[in-house]
Amino acid sequence: MSSTILQGMNVLVTRPLHQQQSLCDAIESCGGQTTRFPLIEVLALTEVADIAAVEKRISGLDKYQMLIFVSSNAARFAANWISHCGVSLPPQLLVIAIGPSTARSVSTLLECPAIHAASGMTSETILALPELSDIVGKRIAIVRGKGGRELLATELSARGATVDYLEVYQRQPVNHASDVLSGLLENNDFNVITISSGEALQLLSELAGDNNAQLSLIPLIVPSQRIAELARARGFSAIKNANGADEQSTLAALQHLVTDADTRDEY
Repeated sequence: MSSTILQGMNVLVTRPLHQQQSLCDAIESCGGQTTRFPLIEVLALTEVADIAAVEKRISGLDKYQMLIFVSSNAARFAANWISHCGVSLPPQLLVIAIGPSTARSVSTLLECPAIHAASGMTSETILALPELSDIVGKRIAIVRGKGGRELLATELSARGATVDYLEVYQRQPVNHASDVLSGLLENNDFNVITISSGEALQLLSELAGDNNAQLSLIPLIVPSQRIAELARARGFSAIKNANGADEQSTLAALQHLVTDADTRDEY
């Protein structure tokens, strides 16, 4: 259903290109405009050693008691690898997802139930799940892309579990020309920014270069308190924590910026 609640808002959408369409459609259906500026590409693995490692772990899924998916991309690539290796998820596996959107992706792509925290979509919220309170002797695989935060594995290991990474894809920065972002800023082509990860925030700041002071004045939508704190450390002054990276959470945060100017002074 279309509306005009976001009229006058032009949002710089920095998600990977294949994940932008639904959010852009939602913003535009509410009267806003979007500027598409992906910062990260999500790609299949290419290194022989990485591929061999994934195939070995996928073929040995029956050794694990728990499988944790940290993103919808992890679910998508894992489903491809499971199909490629000709295996299926062992029925005894407890499958956990980092948030509701990832849980839906896991359930759809892998045809299995996936639990998630009632609110939030961070490593911290996963660690608060009762299913992870008593895991001494358990074997757990964390499904993710190459690299990323170590908090989840570190804490699960400290609780007595044996933890492996199942890294099913890779990320790389989009190769934007150095003057593209400065041109968008100069022309006032956007007045709100959405950021989905700390890595994307760092890349945006690097691309801004000498224009970081100007960039930091623009309202920023982030998916978690951790990213909000990173943004504040980089000088951003108008930050809204959407408490999720899905379309519904991001859209609600954008609408809040429009309807309540005081929101920009929270945190």
